[in-house]
Amino acid sequence: MHEFYKKAFRGCFCLLAASLALAYICLRQSYLQVSLFPVQDSPLPWQAQSSWNVGATFHIHQAQQRLRYDFNLSKTVEHPFVAAELSFLDRKGKPVHVDLSRYSSIALRVKCAPANTLSLSLITFEGGAKSADYLNYRALSTYFSCHEQESRVEIDLTRLETPQWWFQVVNLDLSRQAYKLDKVAKITVGNSLQSPVGVPSQVEIGGLELEGRDHRYLVLLGGLLSIAWGGFALWLFRQHTRALIDDVKGKLQKDLPFVAYKQLSLEPHRDKEKTAILQLIANKYADAELDLESVVEQTGVNRNKVNDVLKSELGFTFSGYLNKLRLTEAARLLAEKDAATVAEIAYSVGYGNVSYFNKLFKEEYGCTPKAFRSACKP
Repeated sequence: MHEFYKKAFRGCFCLLAASLALAYICLRQSYLQVSLFPVQDSPLPWQAQSSWNVGATFHIHQAQQRLRYDFNLSKTVEHPFVAAELSFLDRKGKPVHVDLSRYSSIALRVKCAPANTLSLSLITFEGGAKSADYLNYRALSTYFSCHEQESRVEIDLTRLETPQWWFQVVNLDLSRQAYKLDKVAKITVGNSLQSPVGVPSQVEIGGLELEGRDHRYLVLLGGLLSIAWGGFALWLFRQHTRALIDDVKGKLQKDLPFVAYKQLSLEPHRDKEKTAILQLIANKYADAELDLESVVEQTGVNRNKVNDVLKSELGFTFSGYLNKLRLTEAARLLAEKDAATVAEIAYSVGYGNVSYFNKLFKEEYGCTPKAFRSACKP
């Protein structure tokens, strides 16, 4: 069994190392990060466009690494509006909807002069409204503050809000707040009601990244680990059974001299005391009352002599030799007599307590009597 445990440990260690390496790879792959800057390297092609109403002046400046726009909101208009739009394009440069459903947040590096409160919106195709084409698009928005020192802003894409007027116009219940990001047409960054009015303002975006998780890699990881460890467990069970059988057979082979203990004890000895001791134990081993005192009493040999004889003859103390004989005989009966119960065999070899017999048997053979019997079956 020692060789089996060494092999099982090596296999477990190698599988654990491989599992950790696979987990590291899958976990890294599950973290998604897409940068929209620089423009020419973005996996989601886009083009900057401007949007404003009559209550504002607006100028947009697009570079490969940054996007800057200058604006001035008029005091004479009730709701002046300006926004920089990042419209997604296909390979031919035509507007297209992109799937951002795998991304849970968006991060941007931004600075404003003067300090400002801006809005960020994702314009996503809803398809439920039929009043006009533009109403088929829902503007999912949130707000963030920016300052003259560039800072990183992270926005949760799962908690964006839809303006109430849109529900009213398209005749949808306000409770239908759930949305999907599988058909996003553009991302916009614009002013808010708290933006400074009548003041020349500037917004500069130095980076924009989409972040999320691809849970398919985690599912793949779980599947591969289940198969690998399930296979290892099956291999371990089969190898353990095989090793147990080999170990039992080895111990049976090793105990063959004790199977013939009666013949051994009846062989002529020059020492009559030795002969008397071995004959008595051979004939009385199945007696549950047999102990060292009864051997001393029935043979007339003193206690020390009995132990010395057994130690020199077979290398056992009295109790060790008696248990060895009983357990060896029990192993033979378990292998040969399928009809006999474990309790019957325990009683037949001199054990009055079946639990104690099971404990000694497992210490001797490394398995329970029932497992031993199963291992001995052809």
